[in-house]
Amino acid sequence: MKKAVVLLSGGLDSATTLAITKDRGFQCHALTVDYGQRHRAELNAAKRIAKAFQAVEHRIFPLDLTVFGGSALTDKRIDVPLAPSTGIPPTYVPARNTIMLSLALAWAETLASNDIFIGANAVDYSGYPDCRPEYIAAYETLANLATKAAVEGCKLSIHAPLIALSKAEIIRRGAALGVDFALTVSCYQASDDGLACGQCDSCRLRLAGFAAAGLPDPARYRQAP
Repeated sequence: MKKAVVLLSGGLDSATTLAITKDRGFQCHALTVDYGQRHRAELNAAKRIAKAFQAVEHRIFPLDLTVFGGSALTDKRIDVPLAPSTGIPPTYVPARNTIMLSLALAWAETLASNDIFIGANAVDYSGYPDCRPEYIAAYETLANLATKAAVEGCKLSIHAPLIALSKAEIIRRGAALGVDFALTVSCYQASDDGLACGQCDSCRLRLAGFAAAGLPDPARYRQAP
Protein backbone atom coordinates (compact mmCIF):
# COMPACT_ATOMS: atom_id res chain seq x y z
CA MET A 1 0.00 0.00 0.00
CA LYS A 2 1.17 3.51 -0.80
CA LYS A 3 1.67 5.91 2.08
CA ALA A 4 -0.06 9.28 2.36
CA VAL A 5 0.20 12.12 4.84
CA VAL A 6 -3.22 13.51 5.74
CA LEU A 7 -3.65 16.86 7.45
CA LEU A 8 -6.20 16.24 10.19
CA SER A 9 -7.64 19.18 12.10
CA GLY A 10 -10.52 17.43 13.86
CA GLY A 11 -13.26 19.06 11.81
CA LEU A 12 -15.70 17.41 9.44
CA ASP A 13 -13.76 18.34 6.28
CA SER A 14 -10.49 16.77 7.41
CA ALA A 15 -12.33 13.72 8.78
CA THR A 16 -13.95 13.20 5.38
CA THR A 17 -10.58 13.70 3.69
CA LEU A 18 -9.05 11.00 5.90
CA ALA A 19 -11.92 8.65 5.00
CA ILE A 20 -11.41 9.35 1.29
CA THR A 21 -7.67 8.74 1.55
CA LYS A 22 -8.21 5.40 3.26
CA ASP A 23 -10.92 4.47 0.73
CA ARG A 24 -8.40 5.07 -2.06
CA GLY A 25 -6.16 2.41 -0.57
CA PHE A 26 -3.48 4.50 1.11
CA GLN A 27 -1.77 3.86 4.41
CA CYS A 28 -2.76 6.99 6.29
CA HIS A 29 -0.27 8.95 8.37
CA ALA A 30 -2.31 11.67 10.06
CA LEU A 31 -0.74 15.00 10.99
CA THR A 32 -2.38 17.48 13.35
CA VAL A 33 -0.78 20.85 14.08
CA ASP A 34 -1.22 22.30 17.54
CA TYR A 35 -0.63 25.90 16.55
CA GLY A 36 -2.04 27.53 19.68
CA GLN A 37 -5.60 27.71 18.38
CA ARG A 38 -8.22 28.81 20.88
CA HIS A 39 -10.50 25.89 19.96
CA ARG A 40 -8.45 23.25 21.75
CA ALA A 41 -11.22 20.62 21.61
CA GLU A 42 -10.41 19.96 17.96
CA LEU A 43 -7.08 18.39 18.94
CA ASN A 44 -8.93 15.74 20.96
CA ALA A 45 -11.35 15.34 18.07
CA ALA A 46 -8.43 14.65 15.73
CA LYS A 47 -7.21 11.90 18.06
CA ARG A 48 -10.65 10.28 18.03
CA ILE A 49 -10.93 10.46 14.25
CA ALA A 50 -7.44 9.06 13.64
CA LYS A 51 -8.24 6.13 15.93
CA ALA A 52 -11.66 5.52 14.33
CA PHE A 53 -10.09 5.27 10.87
CA GLN A 54 -7.11 3.27 12.10
CA ALA A 55 -4.47 5.67 10.88
CA VAL A 56 -1.10 3.94 10.76
CA GLU A 57 0.28 6.81 12.79
CA HIS A 58 -1.05 10.08 14.19
CA ARG A 59 1.37 12.83 15.11
CA ILE A 60 0.50 16.13 16.77
CA PHE A 61 3.08 18.76 15.92
CA PRO A 62 3.43 21.65 18.41
CA LEU A 63 3.98 25.00 16.70
CA ASP A 64 3.06 28.13 18.62
CA LEU A 65 1.66 30.65 16.14
CA THR A 66 0.41 32.81 19.01
CA VAL A 67 3.84 34.46 18.96
CA PHE A 68 2.65 36.16 15.76
CA GLY A 69 -1.08 36.39 16.46
CA GLY A 70 -2.94 38.24 13.74
CA SER A 71 -5.99 35.98 13.88
CA ALA A 72 -9.02 35.50 16.09
CA LEU A 73 -7.89 31.88 16.41
CA THR A 74 -4.41 32.70 17.74
CA ASP A 75 -4.96 36.00 19.54
CA LYS A 76 -7.70 36.11 22.19
CA ARG A 77 -7.74 39.90 22.01
CA ILE A 78 -9.43 39.51 18.62
CA ASP A 79 -13.05 38.39 18.84
CA VAL A 80 -14.43 35.54 16.76
CA PRO A 81 -17.11 37.21 14.61
CA LEU A 82 -20.66 36.03 15.23
CA ALA A 83 -22.04 37.61 12.06
CA PRO A 84 -21.00 37.03 8.44
CA SER A 85 -17.85 38.95 7.53
CA THR A 86 -17.09 40.77 4.31
CA GLY A 87 -13.76 40.01 2.71
CA ILE A 88 -11.24 37.75 4.45
CA PRO A 89 -12.50 37.25 8.02
CA PRO A 90 -10.57 37.68 11.30
CA THR A 91 -10.44 33.87 11.68
CA TYR A 92 -7.94 33.64 8.82
CA VAL A 93 -4.61 32.49 10.28
CA PRO A 94 -1.69 34.03 8.35
CA ALA A 95 0.02 31.42 6.13
CA ARG A 96 -1.57 28.53 8.05
CA ASN A 97 -2.06 26.12 5.16
CA THR A 98 1.39 26.94 3.78
CA ILE A 99 2.93 26.13 7.14
CA MET A 100 0.91 22.94 7.56
CA LEU A 101 1.58 21.71 4.05
CA SER A 102 5.30 22.34 4.58
CA LEU A 103 5.25 20.17 7.69
CA ALA A 104 3.30 17.49 5.83
CA LEU A 105 5.78 17.72 2.96
CA ALA A 106 8.74 17.19 5.30
CA TRP A 107 7.08 14.15 6.85
CA ALA A 108 6.03 12.74 3.48
CA GLU A 109 9.60 12.93 2.22
CA THR A 110 10.95 11.08 5.23
CA LEU A 111 8.24 8.43 4.76
CA ALA A 112 9.05 8.09 1.05
CA SER A 113 5.47 9.13 0.37
CA ASN A 114 4.47 10.95 -2.81
CA ASP A 115 1.01 11.97 -1.64
CA ILE A 116 -0.35 14.62 0.74
CA PHE A 117 -4.06 15.12 1.38
CA ILE A 118 -5.64 18.33 2.67
CA GLY A 119 -9.31 19.12 3.30
CA ALA A 120 -9.23 22.57 1.67
CA ASN A 121 -12.56 23.65 0.20
CA ALA A 122 -13.26 26.59 -2.10
CA VAL A 123 -17.08 26.47 -2.16
CA ASP A 124 -18.66 26.65 1.31
CA TYR A 125 -15.71 28.32 3.01
CA SER A 126 -14.92 31.65 4.64
CA GLY A 127 -12.92 33.37 1.93
CA TYR A 128 -9.48 32.10 2.95
CA PRO A 129 -6.93 32.65 0.16
CA ASP A 130 -5.09 29.39 0.96
CA CYS A 131 -8.17 27.27 0.18
CA ARG A 132 -8.29 28.08 -3.54
CA PRO A 133 -7.52 25.56 -6.31
CA GLU A 134 -4.80 27.83 -7.71
CA TYR A 135 -3.08 27.89 -4.34
CA ILE A 136 -3.08 24.07 -4.12
CA ALA A 137 -1.69 23.84 -7.66
CA ALA A 138 1.00 26.41 -6.88
CA TYR A 139 2.05 24.60 -3.71
CA GLU A 140 2.34 21.31 -5.60
CA THR A 141 4.65 23.06 -8.07
CA LEU A 142 6.73 24.35 -5.17
CA ALA A 143 6.90 20.89 -3.58
CA ASN A 144 8.25 19.42 -6.78
CA LEU A 145 10.93 22.09 -7.02
CA ALA A 146 11.99 22.07 -3.39
CA THR A 147 12.46 18.45 -2.35
CA LYS A 148 15.18 15.89 -2.87
CA ALA A 149 12.62 13.21 -3.68
CA ALA A 150 11.02 15.21 -6.49
CA VAL A 151 14.33 16.37 -7.96
CA GLU A 152 15.39 12.72 -8.09
CA GLY A 153 12.26 11.76 -10.01
CA CYS A 154 9.54 10.98 -7.43
CA LYS A 155 6.77 13.46 -8.24
CA LEU A 156 4.81 14.71 -5.24
CA SER A 157 1.05 15.26 -5.42
CA ILE A 158 -1.06 17.52 -3.21
CA HIS A 159 -4.61 16.16 -3.14
CA ALA A 160 -7.56 18.35 -2.18
CA PRO A 161 -10.51 16.01 -2.81
CA LEU A 162 -13.07 18.40 -1.30
CA ILE A 163 -11.93 21.52 -3.13
CA ALA A 164 -14.98 21.82 -5.41
CA LEU A 165 -17.65 20.27 -3.16
CA SER A 166 -20.36 22.07 -1.23
CA LYS A 167 -20.59 21.47 2.51
CA ALA A 168 -23.65 19.28 1.93
CA GLU A 169 -21.75 17.19 -0.64
CA ILE A 170 -18.84 16.81 1.78
CA ILE A 171 -21.20 15.61 4.51
CA ARG A 172 -22.92 13.12 2.21
CA ARG A 173 -19.55 11.82 1.01
CA GLY A 174 -18.29 11.43 4.56
CA ALA A 175 -21.46 9.71 5.69
CA ALA A 176 -21.20 7.26 2.78
CA LEU A 177 -17.65 6.41 3.90
CA GLY A 178 -18.64 5.84 7.51
CA VAL A 179 -17.50 9.11 9.12
CA ASP A 180 -19.05 9.53 12.55
CA PHE A 181 -19.53 13.28 12.55
CA ALA A 182 -20.24 13.19 16.29
CA LEU A 183 -16.47 12.77 16.69
CA THR A 184 -15.73 16.04 14.89
CA VAL A 185 -15.49 19.60 16.20
CA SER A 186 -16.01 22.50 13.78
CA CYS A 187 -16.67 25.48 16.06
CA TYR A 188 -14.08 28.27 16.15
CA GLN A 189 -14.66 28.74 19.87
CA ALA A 190 -15.72 25.34 21.17
CA SER A 191 -15.51 24.71 24.89
CA ASP A 192 -12.88 22.34 26.25
CA ASP A 193 -15.40 19.48 26.18
CA GLY A 194 -16.40 20.22 22.58
CA LEU A 195 -19.61 22.22 22.97
CA ALA A 196 -20.09 24.41 19.91
CA CYS A 197 -21.33 28.00 19.99
CA GLY A 198 -23.72 27.61 17.06
CA GLN A 199 -23.09 31.20 15.96
CA CYS A 200 -19.62 31.51 14.43
CA ASP A 201 -19.00 31.22 10.70
CA SER A 202 -17.84 27.62 10.95
CA CYS A 203 -20.91 26.59 12.97
CA ARG A 204 -23.23 28.33 10.49
CA LEU A 205 -21.61 26.57 7.52
CA ARG A 206 -21.83 23.23 9.32
CA LEU A 207 -25.47 23.65 10.30
CA ALA A 208 -26.44 24.78 6.79
CA GLY A 209 -24.52 21.86 5.28
CA PHE A 210 -26.29 19.25 7.36
CA ALA A 211 -29.65 20.87 6.63
CA ALA A 212 -28.94 20.86 2.89
CA ALA A 213 -27.74 17.24 3.08
CA GLY A 214 -30.95 16.25 4.85
CA LEU A 215 -29.06 14.78 7.78
CA PRO A 216 -29.10 15.62 11.51
CA ASP A 217 -26.03 17.39 12.87
CA PRO A 218 -24.72 15.30 15.79
CA ALA A 219 -22.57 18.15 17.16
CA ARG A 220 -23.32 19.30 20.69
CA TYR A 221 -24.26 22.96 21.00
CA ARG A 222 -24.34 25.18 24.06
CA GLN A 223 -27.88 26.03 23.15
CA ALA A 224 -30.19 24.86 20.40
CA PRO A 225 -29.16 26.68 17.19
